[in-house]
Amino acid sequence: MKEIILTPAMRMLTELLEQRTGQILSENRLWRIETSLGPVLRAHGLKTLDALADAIRADASGAMGTQAVDALLNNETSFFRDAHIFALIGDQLIPAAMRHAEALGREKQLRIWCAGCSTGQEAFSIGMLFQNNRARWPDWRIEILATDISHTAIARARSGVIPQMEAQRGLPVSDMLRWMEPEGDDWRISPAVRGMIDFRIDNLVAPQAPTGTYDLILCRNVLLYFTAERKRALFSALARYCASGGALLLGAGETTIGLTTDFTASPEHRGVYRRVDPA
Repeated sequence: MKEIILTPAMRMLTELLEQRTGQILSENRLWRIETSLGPVLRAHGLKTLDALADAIRADASGAMGTQAVDALLNNETSFFRDAHIFALIGDQLIPAAMRHAEALGREKQLRIWCAGCSTGQEAFSIGMLFQNNRARWPDWRIEILATDISHTAIARARSGVIPQMEAQRGLPVSDMLRWMEPEGDDWRISPAVRGMIDFRIDNLVAPQAPTGTYDLILCRNVLLYFTAERKRALFSALARYCASGGALLLGAGETTIGLTTDFTASPEHRGVYRRVDPA
């Protein structure tokens, strides 16, 4: 790939992204920076990245910078992404968390945190999974916190409206018909699923939304965009909010090796990391 030479405006925008989110733009994302920011340029009648950088500096409210950062984030997601992971959650991780909670004499409620939830498909998938299995878990309740730093992504997630093309990605037709309602050319997630999820704007560099501890934390395909130093800080934060005996799920290309001693890889399930209780 041709070497990309950063202009002063590009450097300012990438530094703004890292400053606000902790994320760095990899080489394969740098070449798309102008394309990603195209909608922001057009919305404000700007012609170049230099003009956008100047507008961000002049905007005391910080709103212009927020729009630019939102545009640079990768919000790729889909329903039941990596289907085997959701089979694992339903068949192994949720039942194990329930047994652990019962052994501790806790009330029949599980808490799940989707960290870096994008437009909500991961959290909606967990809600559907739980609803589909209510006969197995009749007395249990589930509480899902879903956070993302993108204002645009969280606004979409809160609306519950899913474009037709996105609704067809990974979602079985039976679940679409059971847990979604047609709305014009789009689909809206049913209140039974939406009501299970608390969508919050939050920054994983310094999370404020989580409270207490969570039995299961999903932070998949997020670490890819962080430096090793940021990853260590993120694992420390995740450990603070992961319950004793709890589990952390990472993406296929992510690991805790050399970055934290707070989690250890599950010998049975790839991509699952168990919370190591402090000595």
